[in-house]
Order: sequence, then structure tokens, then C-alpha cells
Amino acid sequence: MSPLLFGAGLVVLNLVTSARSQKTEPLSGSGDQPLFRGADRYDFAIMIPPGGTECFWQFAHQTGYFYFSYEVQRTVGMSHDRHVAATAHNPQGFLIDTSQGVRGQINFSTQETGFYQLCLSNQHNHFGSVQVYLNFGVFYEGPETDHKQKERKQLNDTLDAIEDSTQKVQNNIFHMWRYYNFARMRKMADFFLIQSNYNYVNWWSTAQSLLIILSGILQLYFLKRLFSVPTTTDTKKPRC
Repeated sequence: MSPLLFGAGLVVLNLVTSARSQKTEPLSGSGDQPLFRGADRYDFAIMIPPGGTECFWQFAHQTGYFYFSYEVQRTVGMSHDRHVAATAHNPQGFLIDTSQGVRGQINFSTQETGFYQLCLSNQHNHFGSVQVYLNFGVFYEGPETDHKQKERKQLNDTLDAIEDSTQKVQNNIFHMWRYYNFARMRKMADFFLIQSNYNYVNWWSTAQSLLIILSGILQLYFLKRLFSVPTTTDTKKPRC
């Protein structure tokens, strides 16, 4: 093998190795404006129409931990099926995990940097809409939450200890916030269920009360007709 070909092979090998080891950071748009990535966490409720699908995209770095939880709070329409299907896809479009039910979670470690897709499908309910509460985002265990490529400053032992303690407190507060969102999801779902049962009982009680009153009026009317005596005159007499 000639030295020229051997050198070219080494160059290609170095390029491939560097391409595999670098982060899959998405490129910014044209110009000097940075790429819009949004926040690291979201929590909100959304209405999904009958047989419809809603999708969301969340940006995450490859060194993070992605969490996604949902719960169906109520149904609106003729059908009362509260089951939905949730899917998560990586930035390349490949399926990561699925979940089906009234409530569920999808958690995974992000292996590449990019926008992860989350979809909720109301395919089991073709005659009613569902209100779903969502809580999803990404967090990082390391002290650098922005994950930009820059050199870390040299700190002394005291500042390092303070930084580590602050990061632990921040992570604990974040997990407490997640548990609080779980409790809030269950509370709202129970509230809508109690409200639905309350309205159901009131409507049925009113309908049955009206039916009972109408039945009593009809019975009284027919009983009165049984005992009614027609008036007799010289020209109009009852027949034998």
C-alpha cells in the first residue's frame, strides 16, 4: 500500500471517529439568531377531539433525562371511554416507548440532542372528546444545566461544596415539584369525576320525580273517569 493511500485512510478514520464522538447538536437557523428551544418543562391541560391526535416537541440534550406523564381528567360527549394512547419518538423519528390507559408515564435517558416528539391519541373514543393533563420535560443531573461546550472555571474546595449542595437541593425541589404535579393531576381528575356523578344524580332524580308526578296525575285522571256519572234527562237516559 502506498504511503499516500495510507495517509488518506488515516484522515478518513479520524473524521469518522470525531463525528461519532461529538454531540448531535442541532444547527441554528440562517443568520445570527439562535435556534428556539423552549423551556425545560411544561404542565398544562388539552382537549383531544374524538379520534384525534395531538403531538408536541420538546428539545433535550443527549446527557439529560426525559420524563412524560399524563392523566385523563374528564370526557365530553356521548362516549365515556377515558383510555388514550401515548407515544414518544426520538429526533430521528424512531419509536422509543408507548403507554396506554387513563394515566401513564414514559421516562427515558436522552441519547442524542434534538427535538423529541410526544403524541397523544384519542383513538379509543370516537364519539367524545377527552381532557388530558400533561407534565413533561427534561432535567440534567450535572451542575451545568445549559450544556454548552465551554471550559469550567477553577474553583476552590469551599465553592465546589456549595455548588454541589445547591445542585442537590435544586434537584430535590424539582422532584418535589413533579410529585406535586402528580397529586394535582389526580385531584383534578377526582374533581371532574365527582362533578360528573353529581350532575348525573341530579338529572336522573329530577327526571324520575317528574315521571312519578306525571304517573300520579294520569292515575288520578283515569280513576276519576271510572266514577264519573253522566247526567240523565228525559231525552237522554242510560241504556240498560
